[in-house]
Amino acid sequence: MTQPEVEPVSPRPSNLNLPNVLTTLRIVLVPFFGAALLVDGGDSGTWRTVAWVIFFVAMATDKIDGDIARARNLVTDFGKIADPIADKAITGMAFIGLSIVGEVWWWVTILVLLREWSVTLLRLSVLKRVVIAAADLGKLKTTVQGLALGLLVLPLLDPDLPSWLETPGEVLFYVAQVLLAVAVALTLWSGAEFYRGVWRQRHELRGSGKS
Repeated sequence: MTQPEVEPVSPRPSNLNLPNVLTTLRIVLVPFFGAALLVDGGDSGTWRTVAWVIFFVAMATDKIDGDIARARNLVTDFGKIADPIADKAITGMAFIGLSIVGEVWWWVTILVLLREWSVTLLRLSVLKRVVIAAADLGKLKTTVQGLALGLLVLPLLDPDLPSWLETPGEVLFYVAQVLLAVAVALTLWSGAEFYRGVWRQRHELRGSGKS
C-alpha cells in the first residue's frame, strides 16, 4: 500500500536576518535623527540636512526590509511587531521635532500620533486572532506622510541659503504643508477604515463562535 506523501514543514526563519536587522537599525536611528533635527533649536541648516539624510535612510529601509522579507520568506513574529513600531517611532519623532521647532502645529502632531499609535497597538493586540493586511489607503498615507515630513525636515527656510535657493525653498515648504494636510486627512480616513475592518472581522468571528 502506497503511503501518502508528507510535505516537509519549512523551518521557521531565524529572527537574526537582514530584514530584522534593517528594522532594528531604523529604531536605533530615531534618537540620532531627533538630536540632529533639534540642534540649535532647528536653526542649523547643516544639521537639518543630516537629519534629512537619516530620515531618508530610515524610510528607505522600511520599503527594503519588507520587500526582502516577503521575497525570501523571512517574515518573523519579531518583524511583525518591530516593523510598525520602527515606522511610528521615526515618523513620530519627525512630527514632535517639527512641532518643537514650530513648523508643524502641535494639534496636528497630537492627532496623528493618537491615531498612529492606537492603530499600531490594536493591530499588535489582535495579531493572532484577526488578520489585518495593510490597505492601499494606508500605504498611500505612509507615502504622502513620508514626503511631507521629509521636505519639512530640510532647511527650506534657512536664511543662510544661497539667494538662488530662497524661492525654491519657499515653494517646497508650502508644497510640504499641502502634502501634510493631505497626509493628515489620509491618516484619519485610513484609521477609520482600519477600525471598521477590525470591528467587521471580530463580528464575523463572534458569529462563527470562534471568539
